[in-house]
Amino acid sequence: MGEVRKLQKKLRQIDNLELKVSLTPEEAVKVSKKEELRSRLAELLLQLSGPQQTHCIVGEEEDKMKRQVENRTEHHTDHTPAVKLAREDHQEKEDKTKSEAEEEIKERGGGGQSQKLPDPDAEFTSLKALWEKAKFRLRILKGHSDIITCVAAVDNLVISGSRDTTVKVWHVPTATEQRNLGGHSGGVTCLNTPPAEYCRKLASALHLSEKERFIISGSTDCCVRIWTLSSGQCVKSIYTFNAVTSLCFIAEWEGYIVTGSDAGKLQVWDWLSQENRQSVNAHLDAVTTLQSQGPLVFSGSTDGSVCVWEVCDGAAEPLNQLQHWRSEVTGCSRVDEATARLRLSARGDHIFLANGKSSIRVFNWRTGTMRRLTNHSSTAGVTDCVNQIPGVLVASCFDLTSGENTLNLFSLPQCRYLVSLTSSDLPRILCFAAWLTPSGGHRWVTGGRELTVWEQLPGNVKKRGDVNARRDSRLDSLLAESDGDSQEESEDEDEDEDSMANDASDAEEVSGSSWLRCVLQ
Repeated sequence: MGEVRKLQKKLRQIDNLELKVSLTPEEAVKVSKKEELRSRLAELLLQLSGPQQTHCIVGEEEDKMKRQVENRTEHHTDHTPAVKLAREDHQEKEDKTKSEAEEEIKERGGGGQSQKLPDPDAEFTSLKALWEKAKFRLRILKGHSDIITCVAAVDNLVISGSRDTTVKVWHVPTATEQRNLGGHSGGVTCLNTPPAEYCRKLASALHLSEKERFIISGSTDCCVRIWTLSSGQCVKSIYTFNAVTSLCFIAEWEGYIVTGSDAGKLQVWDWLSQENRQSVNAHLDAVTTLQSQGPLVFSGSTDGSVCVWEVCDGAAEPLNQLQHWRSEVTGCSRVDEATARLRLSARGDHIFLANGKSSIRVFNWRTGTMRRLTNHSSTAGVTDCVNQIPGVLVASCFDLTSGENTLNLFSLPQCRYLVSLTSSDLPRILCFAAWLTPSGGHRWVTGGRELTVWEQLPGNVKKRGDVNARRDSRLDSLLAESDGDSQEESEDEDEDEDSMANDASDAEEVSGSSWLRCVLQ
C-alpha cells in the first residue's frame, strides 16, 4: 500500500512538472518515466485486487480494472459508519419534511381532493436521464503557445488568457481567432467580463458606443487591463504593485474591480475612475480565487483559508469582512507546494471548494461546518476546478493513475451525482466557463494544455457526440460529515519524507515563484 501512494505522489508531481514552461535535464528525465510509473502502479493495483479477480481480464476489462481496483483496495471501513449515519439522517429529514408537507396540504384542502406532492427523486431521475443522453461536439481552438489559465464568454465569443502573456478572443461558430490582445508582459492569470449595464456606463465615460463590451485581465506583471471587445484596444491599465493572481467584478452600485495578489492582498478599484478604494492583507499566501455574489465577495487562498466580505457602498473602505475561516476549518490544507491551489464556487450559504484533492469540500461559511463530496473513487483523483450551471455543479477530475480527465456533474442543491462526461483525448482541465445558447443548449469552454469548446448537440440529432456520458456508482454516496481531510487523504500527505526526498526537491523547483504556486505549472 505504501508503494502505491508513493507512485501516486510521484505521478502527481510529474504531471505538474509537465505544465512548466521549460524543464531542466533532470526534470525531463523524471517526466520520461511517467508511463513506466503508471504501468508499475497498474500492476500493483491488479495484484492487490486479489487473484480471483484477475483471471480472463483483457483489453477494455483490464483497463476498467485498473481504474476501479484502487478504490477497493484503499477504501477504509472506518468511514462506513459516518456515511451510514449521514444517509440515515438524510432519510429521517426527508420523511419528516414529507410528513409535515402532507399535513399542511390536508389542513389547507380541508377534506377535499388531496394535492400531489412533487417527488424529488422523480426530478432527480429525470435530470439524470437527460444528462446521460447528452451529446457534445468538441472543438480545439489553437493559437496559444502556453498553458491556458483562465476563460470567459460573451455571446458567441470566447475569451482566453494564457501564460504566454496574451488574451485572445475567439468566434465560437467558426472556431476562429478574432482578436489577439497583446500588452501584458507577464502571464495572464485571470479574466472577467462585466455585465452589459456597467459596460454602458464606462463606454459613456470614454465616449464609446453604448453597445461596447469590455474585458478585464490580470497578470503577473502587476497590471490589470481593461480592453474593448470590438477592437481589442486597451483603454485602461491599473498598476497594482503586486502580481495579480485573481480578480472579480462587483455588480453593485457604480461597480468595483477586486483583485487578489500573490502575497495575499485584496485591493478594490472603482470601475469608472479606476481609483484604489481599499487595500487589505486578507490572506497569508496567494489569493487564487475570487467570486462576487450580489453584495458578497468570496476569496480563497493557497494557504487553504476562505474569507467572506460584504460590500458597503459609500464607506471609505467598500469591503467589510464577515468571516475568515482558516484551513483547519475549511479542510483545505495543501498536499504540497506543487499542487497547492484553491478554487471556489459559492451558492447561498455554501461554498464548493476544490484544492487538488479527490473530494470537493462543501463549506457552510456561516456556521463553519464542512462536508466532503466524493469527486473520485480514490485518492488518485485531482480536482482542479469547480463551477456551476443552472441546477448543476460541474467539477473536473484528473486521474493520476490513467491520465484520464472527466467532468463530473452533481444536481443542486442536493449534491447528488448525475453523470461523468469524458473523451479519450481530453487534456487536464484547469479552468472552466459555461453559458447557454439562444436555443437553450449548453456551451462550455475548458482550458489547460488546450482550449476546448463543448457544444451540446440537439437531442434529435442522430450524429454521435465526441463525449462519452457514463456513471460511476462509487460516486453515488451522500455528502459525508467531516472536520478535515479523510483518513486516506491524510495518510497520502504523511508519506515517508526520506524516501520522497527527490520528489520534494521537485516540488520546491515547481513552486519557485508566485506564479508557479498559484497556477499549476
